[in-house]
Amino acid sequence: MRKSSRRFQQVCEKIQDKLYSPTRAIELLKDLSNVKFVETAEAHIALGLDPKYADQQLRATVLLPKGTGKNIRVAVIARGEKVAESISAGADLVGSEDLIDEIFKGHLNFDKLIATPDVMPLIAKLGRVLGPRGLMPSPKAGTVTNDLTNAINEFKAGKLEYRVDRTGILHVPFGKVNFPVKDLFINLTALQESIDRNRPLGAKGRYWKSVYLSSTMGPSIPIDINLLRDKN
Repeated sequence: MRKSSRRFQQVCEKIQDKLYSPTRAIELLKDLSNVKFVETAEAHIALGLDPKYADQQLRATVLLPKGTGKNIRVAVIARGEKVAESISAGADLVGSEDLIDEIFKGHLNFDKLIATPDVMPLIAKLGRVLGPRGLMPSPKAGTVTNDLTNAINEFKAGKLEYRVDRTGILHVPFGKVNFPVKDLFINLTALQESIDRNRPLGAKGRYWKSVYLSSTMGPSIPIDINLLRDKN
């Protein structure tokens, strides 16, 4: 069995056996970060969903008002005038069949791939390359669209996709630990509202089961779900 480092054990000792308010959990998360890089703040949310049923799957997007703290590289596959539009909107990589060939060869130096509907049949062959990395364009994720300017701007501003894993848990980054507490709380609230707004039709009984916050290298901090949903 893998042992935790002394640093990690010392940090864990500072977390009490109780549910924290969202703001206090964020404060604690920031206080406990003691590594040599700026960690990502993460939310781990267990929902009352069984994703093996089609009507209990959750896949949606949320625009974090205060951003992600990460420089998002956006690639766009399009044709004709849409290529020029993508370049003007600030896309980092733009192309058609040429970009598809580069991706097929394993060149994946981007964080988000957007495509127009007309090129999706050409992208089908990239499924094995993009699928495991969560990069395959999808209408639900807002990455298959003709409104390229808006899509590019939103993803660069802090829009991200989330989906439940096979056990019904969401793992979502909502900023960096060097963000002000207020900004992290605003982002966390936006995520909570998005999850409630996109509740699957097949969800039964208790929807929210537990919420934990953590940093990249830090322990989990349990928070009071009711206080999160009441915005306190």
